[in-house]
Amino acid sequence: MERLIRSGDLTARLLYGYDALEGLALLDDESVDCIVTSPPYWGLRNYEDNDRQIGSEESPWEYIETMTEVFRNARRILKPSGTVWLNIGDSYATRSPNRNNTAGMFKDRNYDTIPAGKRSIPSGLKRKDLIGVPWRVALALQEDGWWLRNDIIWNKPNPMPSPATDRCTVAHEYIFLLSKSDTYYFDADLIREPGPERANARTVWRLKPNSYHGGHFAVFPEELPERCIKAGARKGGTVLDLFSGSGTTGKAALRLGRNYIGIDVNESYLELAERRVSLIHSDVIRNENQLEMF
Repeated sequence: MERLIRSGDLTARLLYGYDALEGLALLDDESVDCIVTSPPYWGLRNYEDNDRQIGSEESPWEYIETMTEVFRNARRILKPSGTVWLNIGDSYATRSPNRNNTAGMFKDRNYDTIPAGKRSIPSGLKRKDLIGVPWRVALALQEDGWWLRNDIIWNKPNPMPSPATDRCTVAHEYIFLLSKSDTYYFDADLIREPGPERANARTVWRLKPNSYHGGHFAVFPEELPERCIKAGARKGGTVLDLFSGSGTTGKAALRLGRNYIGIDVNESYLELAERRVSLIHSDVIRNENQLEMF
């Protein structure tokens, strides 16, 4: 299902009910300035239990292959100056459900863990191993031709509590900055550190998550996609989220004066995403942009 929402010169195109590859096939070559996204983590599934959803692969190795294929196809629709801002959560090799991978940066959808009875220790790993999925994906994309430019740490001041007593509580997530070529658009001035020195942005971002009352789940801090969008796309450019969920990235993109394309395999989130990108009621735009409401 497709919805097109207009506001002045800006548009939000929502492609829901399509998986990432199907949605990408509907987009024109070199039509996107930057991709800001977080795929479902391996070992998690939607409550909708959609078999086409990424993250339900039997092993992390299959998940990595799937991610590599998705972003190989995404290269076609990204402009030569384009960038990808990719968040992926990690998990542990265990037969019991993981708890540290259930509250990701771009958690715009409800998640459940794969039932314990269906889990097995992935080949090549030992029970209780940290799998290292984020870095394995990042290096696979690098090998596939992407430039790996930054590993940004989202430092979470209020992380999800962990019942584990033999390791530290996970209080961070990775955001990888990748580019299509060795020269690309990046506006460092718009994301400089606050203060009189206006130093270049650091690779550790300390941000608290937002709460959103439109659904029974937490959403990532809107400042996160805002930083990525400000640095990665000019005003009037186009931002793509391959796993759009409730549309938080779209809300940020439109508020900042960028167009938005959101793809998500779960059609059930379309109404929620449409509400959020429509900037109504509490979603009032900030003075910086002065966009009209939809």
